[in-house]
Amino acid sequence: MRQPHRPSTYPRLSRRAIVAGAVLLALILVALAVMVDRVAAARVEARTAEAFQDGMDTAQRPAVHVRGFPVLTQLADGTLRHVDITAHDIPAQGADRPLPVTDLSVRLDDVRRSDDDHEAHARSAEAVAHLSYTDVSDALGLEISRGVRPGEVRAAVLLPLGDQVTVTTSVSVAAGNRIAFNDFRVTGGSLPAVGEELLTKAFEEPLQLRNIPTGLHLRTITTTATGLDARFTGSSVTFRPDGADEAEPAQPSAAGVAAPSPAP
Repeated sequence: MRQPHRPSTYPRLSRRAIVAGAVLLALILVALAVMVDRVAAARVEARTAEAFQDGMDTAQRPAVHVRGFPVLTQLADGTLRHVDITAHDIPAQGADRPLPVTDLSVRLDDVRRSDDDHEAHARSAEAVAHLSYTDVSDALGLEISRGVRPGEVRAAVLLPLGDQVTVTTSVSVAAGNRIAFNDFRVTGGSLPAVGEELLTKAFEEPLQLRNIPTGLHLRTITTTATGLDARFTGSSVTFRPDGADEAEPAQPSAAGVAAPSPAP
């Protein structure tokens, strides 16, 4: 005898509910993937910032941002596509006229570590170093401020008898990542021979910019309200840990900058 049909005790899921569940699961998986990727990025940024701080001997840890998504695939490939680094108050040690870097912003492209993990190489890089007038004044031994014309600075010279003379000089790029001061002229007061000798001595030798990675070359110098902006570009830029061997000892290779560490 045929048994009567009994309805199932389990509720049937509608197609809409199945689709909604699948979408929710997909969103959860995407969120987890993004979270894992962000954790990896944060770890790389923290390690890189720590290494740069140790190498540059800065009181404040630099800000590091690894751009591009996903970061995990970049780590697996061994190359970070874009890395931005911003550091403050970078000392210039071991120089006759030390000129600290007030702010340094660096953008690195295609960053890869060396096989021995002692260096990091960027295919190309751009950087801007801001040099405060206070630090420039200390390096030159003169009170430096912004000039009236673009590309010029003004220097106040205090003479032995208490008189003050104001002169203006233009700033330009010199070879070897140096800043040159050209053809000063008196714009206020009378300059005696002793004052001219003082200015000649202060301005005749360009100021050397240190803490600049090997491969970055000074392109332009501009004057701002608070200091000088030195702009750099370069290819095949190398970062070495502080104290590592340098291929070019005459040029501070990494400004004491430690190699960024792409590995998580």
